[in-house]
Order: sequence, then structure tokens, then C-alpha cells
Amino acid sequence: DSGNDTGISEFLLMGFSEEPELQPLIFGLFLSMYLIIVLGNLLIILAVSSVSHLHTPMYFFLANLSFVDICFTSTTVPKMLWNIQTQSKVITYEDCITQMYFFILFAGLDMFLLTVMAYDRFVAICHPLHYTVIMNPHLCGLLVLVSWVLSALHSLLESLMVLQLSFCTVLEIPQFFCELNQMIQLACSDTFLSNMVVYFGATLLGGGPFIGILYSYFKIVSSIRGISSAQGKYKAFSTCASHLSVVSLFCCTSIGVYLSSAATQNSHSSATASVMYTVVTPMLNPFIYSLRNKDIKE
Repeated sequence: DSGNDTGISEFLLMGFSEEPELQPLIFGLFLSMYLIIVLGNLLIILAVSSVSHLHTPMYFFLANLSFVDICFTSTTVPKMLWNIQTQSKVITYEDCITQMYFFILFAGLDMFLLTVMAYDRFVAICHPLHYTVIMNPHLCGLLVLVSWVLSALHSLLESLMVLQLSFCTVLEIPQFFCELNQMIQLACSDTFLSNMVVYFGATLLGGGPFIGILYSYFKIVSSIRGISSAQGKYKAFSTCASHLSVVSLFCCTSIGVYLSSAATQNSHSSATASVMYTVVTPMLNPFIYSLRNKDIKE
């Protein structure tokens, strides 16, 4: 029966497929991607911390992004691998809320850090003579700290909204992790306030950084167009090509996932689409920065 239960103790993460013969393939695939994410991003952190000429604002932000990417995937993939290994779909209510909190936290941090990195490229290209003065260590540390604080407060607010909800006895989440929108849809109580908070948070903490990135690149393009030599234009653009690739990948996949989930009722399709920004993007980031960056390659 579909009833109301305010004392629920667990959810079921339905994942990608219920076919037993596909579980070893899914386990191997996600274990491989997770190891690549951890190893690739750890190598970037190690390179930035150990090589003196990489101690610049750009690589400081890159090392922070790599750390956040490791944490981002670690909130979801290990639990999914554990469930496949134990042939269980259960996640406790407390673990689900905790997973959702950290998932929102690190997703927000990803967006904030990409915005900060866009600002760094804006200063480097549009104000090169004042770059070292503007992007001083104090400001860089402050920008990262503010990103953590804002993301933590936003994630806390979203989690508190979910804690106020009561849930039906049908507690199947059509994802491989506790996703905020899916949990709100499972609630039996009134979700108007929760939906308003979600939309407000997405508009403010998603749209704000996105507008900041667009503005930074608008000024960057305007500045590059003013450079007379073709070699100068190429050199200026190459300094932000990797960042632009990562921004495009993260934003496009995130938007694509939510558009596809809104357009289709297929739960497995929605879970598969979510892999693009939760696993594939963090996995590709180290390759994008290492293959297109001379200093990192060296």
C-alpha cells in the first residue's frame, strides 16, 4: 500500500539495470572510471604541489578543482559499487541524506571553482600588467573559502528542506545515488516550499556563476579581438582553452541531463544520463588539462 510513513529507515537505489548478467560489466566499468578519476586528479594535485613554477593562481584553482572532483565522485560511485558487490539496493535514510548533502556541496563547488578560474583567465588576459597584484595569494585563498562557505550553506538548506518531508512507503529512487529532485518526488507531504527552494537555489547558485563565466569570456573575447598579431591571439586563447572545454562539458552535460529527465519517464535512461556529469566529466578533466597544457604535460 502507498501510505505515509514519517519514520522511514531506508531507500532503494534502483541503478541502471536489474539484469543479473549485466552487474559484473557495470561494476567493472564504474570501478575502472573511478580509479581513473582518483589517479588522474591526484596526479594533477601532486604535480601542482611539488613543482615550484606551477605555484600560480591558475594551478592553485586547478588543484582545488581536482580535489573537489575526487570528492564529488566519491560520494556516489563507492556506494553503488558496494551495492552491486553485495547484491543489495538499500541505502539507509541517514546515509541517503548525507550522500545528498555532499553531492550538492561538491557539485556547487565545481561550478564556483570554474567561475573563479574564468575570473582568473579574465584578469590574466584583460589586465596582464596587474595580474600578480590582483590575483594575490590572499584573494585566491579568499575566493576558494567563499566558494566552500556558499556551497556548504546551499547544500545545508536543501538538505534541511528534505528533512522536513514525509515519505510514502514506496521508496525506490530511480538513480544510482540519492538525487535531490527524485527524493522530493517521492514525498507524500506538500513539496511546494521544497520545490521553490530548489528552483531558487538553482537559479541563484547555478545561474549566477554561469552568468559570471559568460561575462568573463565576453570580456576575454573582446580583449583578444584587440590583439593585432595572429600569434598573440592564439597564445591568449590557448591559456583558457582547457578551462573553456571543461566548462562546456560540465554545463552542457548537466543541462542535458535535467532536460532529458524532464522529457522522459524512463528511470534507467535518466540514471544513465546522470553518469555524464557525475562520472564522465570528472574523469575527462585531468585529460583535458594535461593534454592541452604544456606545463602539466612536462
